[in-house]
Amino acid sequence: MIGKTIDAIKVGDAAEFAKTVTETDVYLYAGITGDLNPAHINESYAAGTFFKTRIAHGMLTAGFISSILGMQLPGPGTIYLRQELNFLAPVRMGDTITGRAEVVEIIKEKNRLRLRTTCRNQDGTLVLDGEALVSPPKAPKV
Repeated sequence: MIGKTIDAIKVGDAAEFAKTVTETDVYLYAGITGDLNPAHINESYAAGTFFKTRIAHGMLTAGFISSILGMQLPGPGTIYLRQELNFLAPVRMGDTITGRAEVVEIIKEKNRLRLRTTCRNQDGTLVLDGEALVSPPKAPKV
């Protein structure tokens, strides 16, 4: 399976991925990465923060963008080169997050795409905003 090549993509193409963030997701992410920050895994500690409860790791949320780029647009075979992220609002357990990637520039001579990357919660609040640079897969040689 191979994703879309640069010739099959146009400015404005977009894809989305949505998921409800669970407590299990947060604990698995903490265990995989070693990020055991109490803001994510300790409710007593988190209650004393300005969020008043535990929040998901920002990079867990950013992972939804990686899913879009690696599985949908451009898809399998894509090489992730750069990502700029701005974390704008907390993601709480139980929030349904919709990640979106939209092609804003095609740099054909370098086989690169620039995409606006965002995540919004179920209320439409922008929780993550950024920009990615990727190299889409090349057509297989025949």
